[in-house]
Amino acid sequence: MSQILIVDDDPQLRSSFERLLSAEGHQVQTAVSGESAVRQVGRSVPDLVIMDVRLPGMTGLEAYREMRQLEPKLPVIIMTAYGTTDTAIEATKLGAYDYVLKPFEIPRVLELIDQALQAGRFMRTRVRVGSASGSATEPDALIGRGAAMQEVYKAIGRVAPTDATVLIRGESGTGKELVARAIYHHSMRAERPFLVINCVAIPETLLESELFGYEKGAFTGAVSRRVGKVEQAHHGTLFLDEIGDMPINIQAKVLRLLQERSIERLGGRNPIPVDVRLIAATNRDLEAALADGRFREDLYYRLNVVTLRLPSLRERAGDLGLLADYFLNRFAADLKSDNPGLAPDALELIHRHPWPGNVRELANVLQRTLIFNRGGPIHGEDLDQALGLGNGLGGDQGPDLEERALELLAKWVQRQLTRPGNDRLFDGLMDRLGAVVVQQALQATGGNRSRAAVLLGMSRPTLLAKIDKFGIKVETAVHRGT
Repeated sequence: MSQILIVDDDPQLRSSFERLLSAEGHQVQTAVSGESAVRQVGRSVPDLVIMDVRLPGMTGLEAYREMRQLEPKLPVIIMTAYGTTDTAIEATKLGAYDYVLKPFEIPRVLELIDQALQAGRFMRTRVRVGSASGSATEPDALIGRGAAMQEVYKAIGRVAPTDATVLIRGESGTGKELVARAIYHHSMRAERPFLVINCVAIPETLLESELFGYEKGAFTGAVSRRVGKVEQAHHGTLFLDEIGDMPINIQAKVLRLLQERSIERLGGRNPIPVDVRLIAATNRDLEAALADGRFREDLYYRLNVVTLRLPSLRERAGDLGLLADYFLNRFAADLKSDNPGLAPDALELIHRHPWPGNVRELANVLQRTLIFNRGGPIHGEDLDQALGLGNGLGGDQGPDLEERALELLAKWVQRQLTRPGNDRLFDGLMDRLGAVVVQQALQATGGNRSRAAVLLGMSRPTLLAKIDKFGIKVETAVHRGT
């Protein structure tokens, strides 16, 4: 549950925010002035501050400066009327996460709040490197003792203290985002912003404005100037995930950023100097993209200052048992149960399976297996079913996928019907299936509750109620195995 501080002298707005965010499952505090807000942050740092620019006494900008002294990584969203946009932009340049114009659309604000909370967690939560020790509930850890991962840890240690551009390469699910965050946390910019842009999650028509911002009137609907993520990351680190899928016209602007350390907003004519460290990641074959004309050669060489190649899980056979135990401990803690452990045939299957989805696939399979486990060690049959391979029902492609999945589900239900302790069996089975569906929707939307609710065809309050009922921790549901 996140702690959010609302700072505004309008009692109606404070009350509206309190009702809205409480319904979203957040704990809400309020303050009527900048001075009282700074005092509250000094006593207990919240996860997010949403603050008006115009306040009695100390302005929102002055309050933000003092909050930064208390907690540099505290995400702050500035609220402003149209007449005070320049002040909000100044706050954003100083490190505020973003700003919204009054009056604002509730879905947009809720989405922004989710993003700001995630950004705050990324900046505050260090990635543990190289050990499975510590709290098993921590989702932010690079686990592995084998030679391949030892090379990765050494590379992180060498490149983190520098300002070099880093390109992280590896198959999907190998942990590229965790490596980027580890570099950030061990860098000289660790007290500055760390912002993430997924180049495939944002439509091409919006990606350019999201990165570089725009001037008022740059296009229909641009009613005021907007600062992009590059400017917001000034003096900090920008992580461009899946850069191999970035449209080639936007690649030219990223190249200019790297060459000249400046950008232009959409509709703008004056270069804006920025000081940003760039970390990029891709699972694409960039050399093939170069040959096909889908990736700029000059950008390729600019990004390729330092390259970290993450090993696939197939190259990390010695880490499989360690990873499996780590994930089982963590997911069991999420479910408030004990780690049932792996039977020898299950461990054998783990070593035999090729894991095309790498660490993320292993984590998801173990999570599904544990959700459906009704006590006792996990056997190969349990993992086989979670993998979708049992009884000749293997594969995850083709027109008969739904039929195979339903057949597998029916076999699992039959098995549960033969086990003792069937009180409220139907409700229990529905809750287990519901938890899987909700978790998958959250993973598919990067933890965005509004989009997950739309994806599932339910209202946002209904989704939040189910998240609470199933005991789902959104952050761990989204980031486990990445």
